[in-house]
Amino acid sequence: MSGRTPLYLQAALGAVLLVAATATATHAFDTGTGTLAVAIGLAVIGVVLALAFARRVARPLEQLALEADAVRRFDFRDFPQVRSPVREIDRLAQGFDLMRDAMRRFLALNQRLAEERDLDALLPWLLRETMGVFDATAGVLYLATNGEDGLAPVARHGLDAGFDPVRLESGGLHGVLGTALRTGTANAGHLDGAQLALLGLGDAAAERYAIALPLLDRKDQRVGLLLLFPQHTINAHGLAFAAALAASAAMALETRRLMRDQKELLQAVIRMVAAAIDAQSPYTGGHCERVPELTFMLARAACEAREGPFAGFALDADEWEAVHIAAWLHDCGKVTTPEFVVDKATKLETLYDRIHEVRMRFEVLKRDADIVYWRGVAQGGDEAVLRAARDATWQRLDEEFAFVAACNTGGEFLSAERQARLRAIGTQTWRRTLDDRLGLSRDELERRPAVEVALPAEEPLLADRPEHRIPRPQDDGIASVDDAWGFRMDVPELLYNRGELHNLTVSRGTLSAEERYKINEHIVQTIVMLSQLPFPAHLRNVPEIAGGHHEKMDGTGYPRGLTREQMSPVARMMAIADIFEALTAADRPYKSGKKLSEALSIMAKMRREQHIDADLFELFLRSGLHVDYATRFLKPEQIDDVVIEDYLQGA
Repeated sequence: MSGRTPLYLQAALGAVLLVAATATATHAFDTGTGTLAVAIGLAVIGVVLALAFARRVARPLEQLALEADAVRRFDFRDFPQVRSPVREIDRLAQGFDLMRDAMRRFLALNQRLAEERDLDALLPWLLRETMGVFDATAGVLYLATNGEDGLAPVARHGLDAGFDPVRLESGGLHGVLGTALRTGTANAGHLDGAQLALLGLGDAAAERYAIALPLLDRKDQRVGLLLLFPQHTINAHGLAFAAALAASAAMALETRRLMRDQKELLQAVIRMVAAAIDAQSPYTGGHCERVPELTFMLARAACEAREGPFAGFALDADEWEAVHIAAWLHDCGKVTTPEFVVDKATKLETLYDRIHEVRMRFEVLKRDADIVYWRGVAQGGDEAVLRAARDATWQRLDEEFAFVAACNTGGEFLSAERQARLRAIGTQTWRRTLDDRLGLSRDELERRPAVEVALPAEEPLLADRPEHRIPRPQDDGIASVDDAWGFRMDVPELLYNRGELHNLTVSRGTLSAEERYKINEHIVQTIVMLSQLPFPAHLRNVPEIAGGHHEKMDGTGYPRGLTREQMSPVARMMAIADIFEALTAADRPYKSGKKLSEALSIMAKMRREQHIDADLFELFLRSGLHVDYATRFLKPEQIDDVVIEDYLQGA
């Protein structure tokens, strides 16, 4: 401001010039020494000088008025610097520039605080911006530590030395910093060398001017602390501005920490559910962990592709979060699937293997044959003939039970001839002398015929009884929501059919049609359960991603019968991950894990039949993911050599 004239001096100078000009003109007119023209000319000169002075003073003020109107409209862009020969106006212009810059920084800071979701990126930026507002050369940002009455440094700037956590229980905090922490109010002043040394910010001989800004949440609980080292002292008004800035920063930090804590809680709940599903069955342990990992591997490979069908494929942070949640919860509906169905290792198994009941009936028939033998001997019959008949009966029963037991394991395809033999064996009878209605539950009694059978009663060796038929509740399954959800699955009439012949004559595997549906229904329950969760907008597609891994590209899958075009790429990725994991898993009760070549051969056939996405299967192979996954999760004896091109031939 050197060389600038004060306003009162310039005003006085202008007034003197105007008065002098007027007086001279008047004197000249009165004394007659001049003419009227001279007097008028001098007066005009005075007026011109006054107008020039006023214009010179008014021009900067007009510019400042325009800038003030722009600020009123929240327009904080930079304008040409206003300069004035008048010292007061010049100082006003400089002050206005500083105010506009502070407001611009304040609004920009608040906007970033509102928009930035990455807390780790937000913290150092917040420190730097706050330092800029107060022209600080250095600063430290501390955050409250969980479960401790203290603060831990999370960001620093302009400090070469290390910094230590602020511990309130240390008892050494006093002065500006101690007052700020105890009262929760902004403070400014000098920190002595002892305080700086305690904080690891200097030696005991140093002293620095500092601003301490406590960061408090909505409950006045300490969130953190901003410690700034400005170049100039700050007055009461500046300190009030600092307190307002700190309050805004505290609210933003609280919100971000709450969001992070909620996400961490959600992730923990998701992993807990997945672990519970795996723990529900000792034979599927790890499935809910391996499928997500393979899905992530395939998604990353698609994102990294620079040519081919996935050259433009990309996932942003929100989409990755949706994939993460969907992959971990893709089988959450299995919590509704009974364990005895998931783990059914034999055809007669429910909560236990009913082959033991069948064996006991054969034992009864063998005992009956022995009784016939001894009774015949006692009645004087030919012992040799009777023994031969008994032994023949025993051998036949042994062979028939061995056949029934073999059918029970479900290891081979059961032909129509073998099914007919089962039914023939089942027509044999044994005698029951005890009331079979005693000791039963109410539900089972209701399923039995109302008419009691007279004892003793002849019972078939294998039977499908009325009490084996468990009706489906009216509100069970998808029949009630089929129209709303678009599910297209054939719902069996019964919830379960535990008929002995009904189960023993299953042609493939160990599951009856009712049990197969019950297992398949888990995907229905997954979609329904996930759709009922109040996901935010960026996670609304989680049910679609999680619920599509049993669909097929030709529309013959379930539960909705979607085609490739109706599915998202990530849902198609999860289908491949789920199939490959199931084929190679070595922890199933009904099969051993297939070798790598065997699993890929099956998937190659599924590719040709349009059951899985052909482009994704090719990416899966060419990116080497099958080898990476096998190295991490398969047994060494399952890993054999494969030639990729062998599995990509054919349409």
